[in-house]
Amino acid sequence: MAAANRNSDSPYVYREFGGDKSPALERGTQDLPPAQQNLRVQASRKGRKGKTVTVISGFQTKPETLAALVKQLKAQCGSGGTVKDNEIEIQGDHKQKIIEILTQQGYKAKISGG
Repeated sequence: MAAANRNSDSPYVYREFGGDKSPALERGTQDLPPAQQNLRVQASRKGRKGKTVTVISGFQTKPETLAALVKQLKAQCGSGGTVKDNEIEIQGDHKQKIIEILTQQGYKAKISGG
């Protein structure tokens, strides 16, 4: 009888905190100040049909901060971009310009890869 009351999609028989999207179960993200973050900037064409994309990785901050930063980088580079998996992708090869912008904001950033 107990199995009939259980949600068939859930692998759990009993959970103390409720649904899968409960705030109690979300993993907290550590929001470090810019001076304590080590960022890597690299140009990549892998899996993008030959188009060059500048990828900035190593962020340890909240998604709201990343959204504001990607908006600023897109405006200053004059190109499109997005946030994917806690990384920022800016269309085109803008490594030097992005390094300058990030160091002005206090981030420790360096070019990674060739």
